[in-house]
Amino acid sequence: MHLHILGICGTFMGGIAAIARANGHAVTGCDAAVYPPMSTQLMSLGIAMADGYDPAQLDTLACDADLFVVGNVVSRGNPLMEAILDRGLPFRSGPQWLHDEILGGKWVLAVAGTHGKTTTASMLAHILDTAGLAPDFLIGGIPVNFGVSARSTGSRCFVIEADEYDTAFFDKRSKFVHYMPRTLVLNNLEYDHADIFPDLASIETQFHHLLRTVPSIGKVLVRAGDAALERVLARGRWSAVERFGSGGCEWTVSDGGEVRFNGEHAGLLRLAQPGQHNRLNALAALAAAHHAGVPVAAGLAALAGFRGVRRRLELRGEADGVAVYDDFAHHPTAIASTLAALREADADRPLVAVLEPRSNTMKLGTMKDDLAASLAAADRVHCYAAGVGWDAAGALAPLGARASIHSDLDELVEAVAGEARPGDRIVVMSNGGFGGVQERLLRRLADRI
Repeated sequence: MHLHILGICGTFMGGIAAIARANGHAVTGCDAAVYPPMSTQLMSLGIAMADGYDPAQLDTLACDADLFVVGNVVSRGNPLMEAILDRGLPFRSGPQWLHDEILGGKWVLAVAGTHGKTTTASMLAHILDTAGLAPDFLIGGIPVNFGVSARSTGSRCFVIEADEYDTAFFDKRSKFVHYMPRTLVLNNLEYDHADIFPDLASIETQFHHLLRTVPSIGKVLVRAGDAALERVLARGRWSAVERFGSGGCEWTVSDGGEVRFNGEHAGLLRLAQPGQHNRLNALAALAAAHHAGVPVAAGLAALAGFRGVRRRLELRGEADGVAVYDDFAHHPTAIASTLAALREADADRPLVAVLEPRSNTMKLGTMKDDLAASLAAADRVHCYAAGVGWDAAGALAPLGARASIHSDLDELVEAVAGEARPGDRIVVMSNGGFGGVQERLLRRLADRI
């Protein structure tokens, strides 16, 4: 079958393309301004792509397509989608295609939550792989141990990052309702995606839809002490539930890394990635792997070799004694967790935060009142406010002289590099490319030597 994928360069849809190709399908696709890293990964698989959504694709690259797989980036008015509708051609969403063609009969292990999905899913896939289960996976980032965001080996296990974004313009349910997991991790739940959901209660409803799909023989692993998740559970559950956290539940991990299961010592977590949020991510992965039959000791041994995820506290380089990190944090909770992890790794080394409030939620200003507090652990803050429709200077005013606002990238790079001193750590936080600021900073710092 020939699949033509609309929005193919997104992490999820690019993963769908790779999985379809591995399962013997002919795959082509298109996206607006075809872009790396996904375009590079897909080209290496021999997948041809068109730049843009010109309907002429229906008579060229996609002329013999049997099915059009539509990403949620595509909306009504998209010229190619309008032509597909006008011609009555068959189409399906990416999550629905995955459910119908790939996930049937597999043990699906899904990781959901506002924060930590990518890291936890990557840890889980690594544990299962080290245990010899060779899982298939589709993750919204690139685990360093694998080097790809998706793979299909024919394993009985499938690890998936289960996000709550809507499925497609014709299916406004969250993507994760299509996955039918046997093992479900609920990491946490906060308000986000203000462009899609009017309030937290509406997101909780989607999470309960997901909970309804877990079979009675399945297991739900829930972060302890999360009020929103407890409200979701209170609406009804039909599967065994275990909680993980720092005390008073089935799975616990101490600040020192001691893991306990049902009150009994289970081993010591040795993790290269700092921070309490990463210890909890690891604990959730251990619990999920245990449900799939991996002993806790084997899971702990695997995590000692976990090398992280690109763009999650990733050290991009060091120049003139200044370390530059890249992180995907774009929500106040994630920003605070990232900074706390770096402080835990080295409490005394100066820390500079460079932030782009790029997500739709941040652009709308929904979280602006929480932003200053989330950045409190940084010694200096540089915020790139171009395109932000609210008063960034006012939002960061509680930080006083520690905060600077920039509307020009060149100016930002010069300001950060100009004040950086040997020993400083700069952490760049954005859920987008941020104009390549990470590499630009490293080059500018190197020029000082």
